[in-house]
Amino acid sequence: MRFLSRFSIDGFVLAIFAMVGVATVVPASGTGAVVLDWATKAAIAALFFIYGARLSPAQAWQGVKHWRLHTVILATTFVVFPLLGLALRVLVPGVLSEELYAGVLFLCLVPSTVQSSIAFTSIARGNVGGAIVSASFSNLLGVFLTPLLVVALMHTTGEAHIDAGAAVAIVAQLLVPFLLGQLARPWIGGWLTRHAQPVKLVDRGSILLVVYAAFSAGMREDIWSKVGVGDILVLLAVSAVLFAVVAGTTTWAGKLFGFPREDRIVILFAGSKKSLASGLPMAAVLFGGTDVGLMVLPLMLFHQLQLIACAVIAQRMGRQAEAHENAQADAAPAAAIQNSH
Repeated sequence: MRFLSRFSIDGFVLAIFAMVGVATVVPASGTGAVVLDWATKAAIAALFFIYGARLSPAQAWQGVKHWRLHTVILATTFVVFPLLGLALRVLVPGVLSEELYAGVLFLCLVPSTVQSSIAFTSIARGNVGGAIVSASFSNLLGVFLTPLLVVALMHTTGEAHIDAGAAVAIVAQLLVPFLLGQLARPWIGGWLTRHAQPVKLVDRGSILLVVYAAFSAGMREDIWSKVGVGDILVLLAVSAVLFAVVAGTTTWAGKLFGFPREDRIVILFAGSKKSLASGLPMAAVLFGGTDVGLMVLPLMLFHQLQLIACAVIAQRMGRQAEAHENAQADAAPAAAIQNSH
């Protein structure tokens, strides 16, 4: 990593591209796909267990009761994003076909990511407790709100089912490990605080697994053969503009409402993302009988772009925060000596 930093190359971003390349050449399939799915779930559960063990109960409670933060993030996910999706209708048919526009609109309706929002917040030294609550709450509400938004704004070939099982899965995979980590905190919390490297490995490892799993799924569905290179480039451009607008909006909103730096980081990372893990199964239910692979292609591309962009942003913010902390630590002895005189 130090060698790469000399050439302004971020090793984490490079690892993400490597996962894309590996999934393109050697996608997980059959038993391998099943093992990958369980490995990803295990990594995410471990991530939340560690967060639970590192966060003090006071910090966790502060995240729960921070309603202003959660309101801004939910408004971005389920109001700002859908409005931007509707506005992109002007690109049809000159830039986007009806089918691809439907996919773009659908990506604007799905909930935020959970593990990557929290992982990037942790890397950037943000409010992890607030990120856990906001991202989890977004996914729980998304189980109900996304189907309703799809019914209201799109045409579906199937019935919009609200699956309570998805809510149970979110609680079992995210909330339960977090609570177990809180219970284990008295025994392992100090060790985790002193040894930050294992936490970083779990943060980044979970994201790399998600990237590999997503591109493997795309290769298995053979969706890349269903669109031309020009279509993919257009979708990437639209995704980049969409992400830039939302990232700029969340940054502006965080400053406008007077949130501290730690909370502005949460708003940026939890508010600007869309969940492929939630979007894929929802699309399969809501658009039964249609080409689901083509419908979720914009979401897949946006998902990869957001991971790469957020990796760069989070790494930079983390380095800035670390430099600031080191400067304060260096200044403290000097200030103490000066006060003694």
